[in-house]
Order: sequence, then structure tokens, then C-alpha cells
Amino acid sequence: MAQLDRLLSVMVSQRATALRLDESELAELEIGGAARPVTKTPLTGPQVVALLREIAPPDSAGALDAGQPTSFSYVSEEGAFAIQTSRDGARWRARVTMDETRERQRRTGHSKAMPQPEQPAASALAPAHPAPTAPAPTSAVQAGARRDGIGASGDAIGSFDGSERAKTALDLLLRTIVEMNASDLHLRCGEPPIVRLHGEMKRLDQPMLDPETVEQMLRSIMPERNRHEFTETNDTDYAYEIAGVARFRANALKDRNGPAAVFRQIPATVVTVEQMGISPEVQRLCQLNKGLVLVTGPTGSGKSTTLCSLIDLVNRSRSDHVITIEDPIEFVHPNKKCIITQRQVGVHTGSFKSALRAALREDPDIILVGELRDLETVSIAIETAETGHLVFGTLHTTTAAGTIDRVIDQFPADRQAQIRVMLAESLRGVISQTLCKKIGGGRAAAREVLLSIPAVVNLIREGKTFQIPSVMQTSKRLGMVTLNDALLELVDSGQVEAAEAYSKAVEKTGFVAGLKSRGVDTSFAEGEAGAKPAAASAPAGKR
Repeated sequence: MAQLDRLLSVMVSQRATALRLDESELAELEIGGAARPVTKTPLTGPQVVALLREIAPPDSAGALDAGQPTSFSYVSEEGAFAIQTSRDGARWRARVTMDETRERQRRTGHSKAMPQPEQPAASALAPAHPAPTAPAPTSAVQAGARRDGIGASGDAIGSFDGSERAKTALDLLLRTIVEMNASDLHLRCGEPPIVRLHGEMKRLDQPMLDPETVEQMLRSIMPERNRHEFTETNDTDYAYEIAGVARFRANALKDRNGPAAVFRQIPATVVTVEQMGISPEVQRLCQLNKGLVLVTGPTGSGKSTTLCSLIDLVNRSRSDHVITIEDPIEFVHPNKKCIITQRQVGVHTGSFKSALRAALREDPDIILVGELRDLETVSIAIETAETGHLVFGTLHTTTAAGTIDRVIDQFPADRQAQIRVMLAESLRGVISQTLCKKIGGGRAAAREVLLSIPAVVNLIREGKTFQIPSVMQTSKRLGMVTLNDALLELVDSGQVEAAEAYSKAVEKTGFVAGLKSRGVDTSFAEGEAGAKPAAASAPAGKR
């Protein structure tokens, strides 16, 4: 792989309009009219020439060697690019953009070899289309697909034109969910577009989607690598950005009805701990020099947003090197006081565990692991936290004590005693959160907070994690919060209905007792609570 391919991959994934390589300056992407650095140190003249010469045809390579400006095209797996170089005095300057003509030809040749036509990368980098004032987006795309015969004739030029309309329609739908403040967009065959608004699914007043339309919409914005992965495995994850609007985490899949997808909205701006209402005790975890901090919760509970706010606090308050390993990259962190290196699994690295191993040789101070998916990744993360690094990670668990058990139980029985000791020494905090529907719309986070104190360390080491909730209950003055207390606080403040908080509680008996002590009506829980003793009393009657 040519060295420049790495920057071109970032250019495509970030949906930039151009890549600038200027001597004595940082390499920068042009995104929505703004410059975004992609290197940590300025480029030297020889570096600029070396990056270009490696991919240049012979005549252009000769011109570069002679110190003369030149222009040429370059085709890689990411797409077709036009490269223009110039000299400003003695300084080299180069600008890389998509070569629309060659990209169209490249996609034409590719579509003839593939069973289904695909969208060229050129449209993926095009500026956001203005919202059309005519027909509804889906119907427009469906009409375009029928006119072009997508999925039937396989005509390359027709598929390209249809994909342009599909991309315009998809962009409009994504802009719509941003305006509605919805969290997700669902595309399903046989259904109109569906959004998740304040935690509830809502069908838009749009025509139903057919398989050809959904396929076109998805492939119109997929990076090259993800198109191949989607064809081979029937699912893929990637990120998509509409400049100046928002970024989206996308998952494309196939089910019994055909292609489908979910787009999760990621705010265009990084959220802060102040906006998130993160407690001072949790904020202090960001000032540690080493240890493991876990943010946990079910899917869609806001783990990524909480981690984003913590990394932003580090970025504003420390002068360190932060490495994030994500799949895909969600929030984009500009360098502030820290240097932020963001790597995407499948694009910049093969897996979480390989990136985590490599990170130890990249002079990190803080490492964020987007997901602790397997035993080896968990093991490396714990070892990394022990060796003098601060590690943030996520797990899909609902309680702090359950998180500790989940980590230990991943290991074989003969290793669990050792891991228990290592985890006891390295764990610094667990933030387990769940989202509740707010009164009047929106959602509020209930966060359970476990902090490492000698009593907790001893319970983990001795395998008595079932006693941790009791320690948390008696250590509120230190900043620990149980899930029940967090939910009760939301009820007390009038943000959440008692019945909604009850549905999110894990230890429901204690939660109901807390509501009753406050004089809150708990009749909504009586049916469920009353059914259990009745079921249990039947055997007693027989005895």
C-alpha cells in the first residue's frame, strides 16, 4: 500500500472535498469549507515529494525529481483522484480531489463485473445536496430506480445516475431526523422510513421502500471496503457525515425482506461533561495517570456520548497523547491541549486487539477502546491499565457489580483468580447508565457510579462482588451512586415518571420501597409484585 493511501482512506471516510499537502504545514482535509488537520507534525518538502512520487506515473515522477510542478491521476481501492502540485517559491504544495470522470469509468467497469451496480466513491465526496423542493425523497428515488432499471438491466451509467438520486434522498432523510431531533433512522423493505424519537419508533409519512431503493440508498454512500464486506457477509458498519449537519453511525444488513439499515445520529459538535451533567467524582477519573475506567449499559444507552464528553475533558485539561480505537469513528475530536489519534477498525487497523497491542508502541497516555468484545482484548486492556496507562472501555452490562462479574467470567476457570486480582488493582471506576423517557419529551440518563476504594478492591479480590451494592449504598459521600438512587433522583426532580423509572430499575423491590417512602403512588407495580407471591403460595397450600 502506498503511504498516501492512508490519507486518501481518511479523506473518503470523512467525506472531504479535498486533501491538501503543503510543505511546512499539517496535512489537512477540506470539509464543508473548513480545514481539518490529519497529521500531528508539519510536512517537509521531501515528505511531500516522496508521498506523491510513490504513486506518480513516470513522466510526473520525473517532473517531481526535477523540482517542477505537475498534475496526474491516481486510482486506488478508495477511488480515482486528481492530483495537482505547485511551487510557492521553494515550498511544495499539492491538492488532491476526486477525479469525477475516471471515477465514473472505474465504477462502470466495476459494475459490469459485479452482480449488482454500485455507487462511485465520487458521489460519496460530493458536497451535501440542497433539499429538493419537489416530490418526497423516497418516491423520487423509487421512480429513478425504475427508470434506470436498477437490479434488472444492470446498466452502469443508469445505476450511477440512480445512485445520485438515491444519495440525495437519503441525505434528505438524514437531515430530517436531525431537524426532528430523532436518534435513529431505520430503513426497511415494505415499510416507510422509520425514526426513533424520544425512545419510540415513529413511521414517517412516506411511501414504502422496496429492496432496489434501499440497496441503492445504502450503496450510494458506502466506502469501497464496506461495499465488498456487505456483498460478502450481508452486514457492515461505517460512518457517514453530512458536512455542517451531523455524523451518522451506520449499520447495513440483510434480513428476510431484503436490505435494511439503521443510522444513529452523532451530534456534529462534541458534547461536554457540563452539558451531560457528569458528576465531579466521575470527572476526576479523567485526571488519573493509570487504571481502567468502564462505561457500560445496554445498546442505545448513550455510552458513546458519555465517553465522548470524558475524552473532551481530557482534551481540554491535559497535555497528553490520546488514542481512540473505534468501529466506526463516531465523534471527531479536534486537537486541543492533547494530541488525539483516532483509528477505525477495518480501515486503519485489523481489529480492536491488534490496535490495542500496537498502541503500546505509539507513546500513548490514554487509550479508549470502543468495545471490549473478546477475551484477548479485555486481557490486553487490563494489562495496559496496570502498566501505567489510563484506559477507557465499554461493555454491554446493566450494573456496576454485574460488569465486574462479566469481565471475570470471560476468562477460563484456571485464569479467573489471577484476573480477579489484576482487575481489583487496575479498576478505577464503572459508570453504568440507562436512558429514561422524560416527561414532555426527550430522554434522561440514570447513571450508577462505582469508584475504587479499599473495600471494593477487597471484595473484587475475594470474589464477593454481590456485596458491592451495599458498599455503594454506604459510600454515597464519596460520590458513589446506585441505579435505584439515580432513578429516584430523576423522579424527585420531576424529569421522569415513576412508572418509567420502575421499568428501568434492576432491583425493583428496593425501588418501590424508595417510592413509597416519598409518598409516590406505586399502584403501577402492584400487579407485577402481587403476582409473584400468588405463584409462590400455590405449592405451600399443597404442603
